[in-house]
Amino acid sequence: MTTPTNIDPKGVLAQFSKYQGDNYVEGWAALWDKGDNLPWDRGFPNPALEDTLAQRASTIGGPITQDGQRRKALVPGCGRGVDVLLLASFGYDAYGLECSAAAVDACKKQEKEKHDQYRVRDEKIGKGRVTFVQGDFFDDAWLKEIAIPRNGFDIIYDYTFFCALNPDLRPKWALRHTELLAPSPAGNLICLESPRHKDPLAPGPPFASPSEAYMEHLSHPGEKISYNDKGLVNTDPLREPSKAGLERVAHWQPERTHTVGMGENGVVNDRVSIWRRRD
Repeated sequence: MTTPTNIDPKGVLAQFSKYQGDNYVEGWAALWDKGDNLPWDRGFPNPALEDTLAQRASTIGGPITQDGQRRKALVPGCGRGVDVLLLASFGYDAYGLECSAAAVDACKKQEKEKHDQYRVRDEKIGKGRVTFVQGDFFDDAWLKEIAIPRNGFDIIYDYTFFCALNPDLRPKWALRHTELLAPSPAGNLICLESPRHKDPLAPGPPFASPSEAYMEHLSHPGEKISYNDKGLVNTDPLREPSKAGLERVAHWQPERTHTVGMGENGVVNDRVSIWRRRD
C-alpha cells in the first residue's frame, strides 16, 4: 500500500526542508503566519480517536477520577484544535499546544465557531475545560503557564506530531513523553500511527512513521535509534526495553480513520497504539 499522494497538493510543506532539527518551531510558525490552507487540516477529528475514546474506556480510563476530578488530556501540535474539542466533549480537561500565536488564534476561532458540533457525550459528566497554549513541546515555559500538577497528563494524543518532526528529533520526542505522562496506569499515550506505508526514504513532513519506529523510540526514549539504508529502523528482538521506556499495552487497526490514512482499496493503513510508563 502507498500513502495517498494528495497529502500536500499545494506543496505548502516543501519550504519546510530548510527548518531542520531544533529549528522546527520556526518552520511551523512560518507556515501558520502565512495563513495558508494548511494541508494537514482535515477540519474534524480523526474518527479513530473518537472510537478509541468511546470504545476503549476500560483501557484508558474515563474522564473522571475516583475522587471526582477531571482527568487532563494534552494534544501537542494540535493544529486548529479539533482533537482538543473532541476530548473536552468526552469530559476531559483538554489542552492544545501549538507553536505560534497565529496557530493559537486559529484554535480559539475554531472553538468559538464550531463548539456546537462537539456534543456532550455524557450529560452526567458534562464537557471539560478547553485551554490552548503557545509553546515549544520540548520546553517547560508553557507548562508553567497552565500550571499542570507534577504528576503530568492522564492522556496525551499524538497523531500529526510524530510524523511532522524530523526523525532526528524522535529520541527527544519519546523522552519528553516520559516526562509529561502521568504514572501508570493513569497516564496513557494514544498514538495514531500514520503514515505507516509512505516510502521511508521520501522527504517529509510528513515523514514515514511505521509501527516499528514508535516501538523502538518509545521503548528506548532519549536513545539514538539506527535506521538502515532503506530508511527503516533496525530492530533487535533481543534488545531489552529501557527502564525509562514506555510499554505498549494495546495495538490495533481502527475501523475508521481519515481518508489519507487509507490505501487505494479502502483498507485502513493506520494503527492505534496505547502506551504507559513502566513505573
